[in-house]
Amino acid sequence: MLAPVASASFENDLERIEILAATPVTSTALLVRNLSAIYERAAKARFADYDVAAVAKAAPALMYRLFDLRVALRGQLAHYEMLGLMTPEVAQSFRDVFRVLRYVSDMLGEIASGHPLAEGSYPLRGFTGRDHNTLINYAYYRNSAALAFQSGDVVLVRGQAHNSAAIARIGDVDSQFSHIGIIHIDDAGEHSMVESLIEDGAIINPLAKALEHGIVRAVLYRNRDRELAARAAKCIFDYVAASRSKGGKRILYDFSMCADDGSRNLFCSKLVRLAYQQASDGKYILPAYPTRILMKNRDFIDRVGVATELTFAPADIDMEPGFDLVAEWQDYRETANIRLQDFTMDKIFDWMDRYNYHFEETAAIRLVSVLGMFASYFSDSAKDMLSSAFPRVPRNMPRKTVAVVAMLHKTAEPIYHELQQLNQDSVAETGLPMHGLEILAALEKIREREGNRIGYLVRHRLLGKQAA
Repeated sequence: MLAPVASASFENDLERIEILAATPVTSTALLVRNLSAIYERAAKARFADYDVAAVAKAAPALMYRLFDLRVALRGQLAHYEMLGLMTPEVAQSFRDVFRVLRYVSDMLGEIASGHPLAEGSYPLRGFTGRDHNTLINYAYYRNSAALAFQSGDVVLVRGQAHNSAAIARIGDVDSQFSHIGIIHIDDAGEHSMVESLIEDGAIINPLAKALEHGIVRAVLYRNRDRELAARAAKCIFDYVAASRSKGGKRILYDFSMCADDGSRNLFCSKLVRLAYQQASDGKYILPAYPTRILMKNRDFIDRVGVATELTFAPADIDMEPGFDLVAEWQDYRETANIRLQDFTMDKIFDWMDRYNYHFEETAAIRLVSVLGMFASYFSDSAKDMLSSAFPRVPRNMPRKTVAVVAMLHKTAEPIYHELQQLNQDSVAETGLPMHGLEILAALEKIREREGNRIGYLVRHRLLGKQAA
């Protein structure tokens, strides 16, 4: 473990990280060591140790250096595969580095923009904004006024809801993404997003609408085989369009998360997988590095309906060697909030595993889940009208799943609001958002204060003894 960084110059420390990333390696041990060193330096760096005014001034350039660093690291994946170095430990180390560098870049954006989401204002649409919200790969025309999409591009996103944080953290990888879709551009130039949503199943939305759907982070990936990508988009567009046409059979959301079980139902990543599988006659199978679902406490997993230990999670595309990272967008007015959600969900799942907490239904939750199931038989317009009162759920979503999603939300919400206040206090007092270590410490204090019941989580005894 490296000592905490205490430097007057963030740029000097970033340069050390860049040197580590560019250092050639010939063994798995050396690669893991370098990636771990990058992670430790980035994770333990505190902006309070730097000249904050100087950091804020240099933030746009620093954000691009961090972005270019991730682009360069991703560019080495195929090389390391060729050398036989891409073990599970190496893949995990890459994921950890990508995640922590995104968080550092987010905090730079927050410091530089200097303004939270004002009351009454609306989130930005994906790939818009004037505060260096969109970072573009130099190979894809960084100085272009408009970002040009291509048919077959894949968009990875993160929403604002607590269930988005749960989806992002449900596997063995602490990811920052909850959804993925594929872009289709028709002969008339109409841009669409083909995606599978929990509420609607497989659906085709105008791209602009999809990028306005309450997202905070979006990343654009492009397959290096343009013809394959275009075929993939056309295959899945036609398939989903047929299911939504008159007389077609709707494709429902797949809660099992099984990527290859032969079921017609699709979750978001499975839809992208099917697109490229169909376009390649079964030769191109995503992902190269799947996510494992290894929670020891299966209570939440079982209630959600997950029926696999190996899946294609949205963030797995981040490790796909055949895709280039074209552009990355984030709304810096909201990135602190989803970071707090991420850490909250990390701790909730950790508490479930470590201390044997389980969700416990009440009569009120049972009523909400039953009403949610009843509302699922209404028309789409009626569902939209009632969404503020009842959960907007699909017909194939089990009642126990509706209940556990409601309990998760109601458990996480007060914790999140408490962290929000602490973060606002930190910004007001120091000009800096809370460091990750501070967030984790605050969460542990909440657990200690709440004891055996945290919202709808109740601590159970293990083998006749209270969990340690």
